[in-house]
Amino acid sequence: MSVRKLATTVDFSASFISQIERNMVSPSISSLERLAAALGVTLGDFFKDVSPTAVVRRAARQRLTSGWSRARIEALAPAHPGRLLEAVMITIAPGGRSGKRAHPYDRERFVIIFAGSVRLTLAESSYTMHRGDSVMVLPEVPVHWENHGKRSAWLVIVSVRR
Repeated sequence: MSVRKLATTVDFSASFISQIERNMVSPSISSLERLAAALGVTLGDFFKDVSPTAVVRRAARQRLTSGWSRARIEALAPAHPGRLLEAVMITIAPGGRSGKRAHPYDRERFVIIFAGSVRLTLAESSYTMHRGDSVMVLPEVPVHWENHGKRSAWLVIVSVRR
């Protein structure tokens, strides 16, 4: 897919896509999810497959950092073709957020808050989520995360590939 075609598909400028490719800008989590969906992959597919096993040591996790979102995304399992589940941990620093506004995702996702608290917006409803809280996010429901707390929030997201 060309840069221009991808940019048109996700409603970004071609120059923004080019800057992402050259590691000149740090896209938001929401932008990364939109790019993955347009490319027919998942967020976890952006990580290199470094292990033939399902064991991933904490220190060996593949990571992406979004300076814009003030977040780090870590693959909790290696990406393999044909694997049905994808698990990622997102650490959102204080003041961080998934994007400028809520965006839908094309897969069902289960999210649990492991530390801190976040403000979750699902469609027209908002919830304050604390450690131990969880939510099922259905496909095509716009979602947005914000950390208004003073400590980082850790979210684990498990989704099913199509």
